[in-house]
Amino acid sequence: MTEGTPKSEHEDPSSAESDGEAAAGDPSASVEIRRVERADLLDVLRIEKRCFTEPWPYTAFESFLDEPSFLVAVRQGSVLGYVVADVMPNHGRDIGHVKDLAVAPEARGTGLGRRLLRRGLVSLSFSGAAVVKLEVRASNEPALSLYRDVGFEPMRRLPSYYADGEDAFLMVLDVAAWQA
Repeated sequence: MTEGTPKSEHEDPSSAESDGEAAAGDPSASVEIRRVERADLLDVLRIEKRCFTEPWPYTAFESFLDEPSFLVAVRQGSVLGYVVADVMPNHGRDIGHVKDLAVAPEARGTGLGRRLLRRGLVSLSFSGAAVVKLEVRASNEPALSLYRDVGFEPMRRLPSYYADGEDAFLMVLDVAAWQA
């Protein structure tokens, strides 16, 4: 099995399972990554508000509830992080979009963001995405490093992308190359 691909074409990669990416003894090993449920949204919103200066409102998360690539990382009933992504048709080469990714500050440094991102990419691939894009603050070095390590490449700088005037980088990942 190629890393980042489902075990079979009939397996839903966004279903709850051990994803095999956390090694024994890893603090993130006891974390389950699964599709979000409505009951998770308040925890997701709390993390969002702790992690971002321009947090999404509750209704934004609510609008993505049916997306197979809205995943949460949970340990002992507590949401520790999430990824929100979707797929848009684009002339036969569907585009996945990682819209939001966050890990609670107390759970950072455990590889959880990487696991969430990879599981989100698998889910986007399963949903037909050939390419995945995302936007990230130009000053967010930890996120830029993670995205580069996973295989995203910066395509262009987006001037004054955020409400506070900060630039963003548009980053893109070719799913077939990532799975190879």
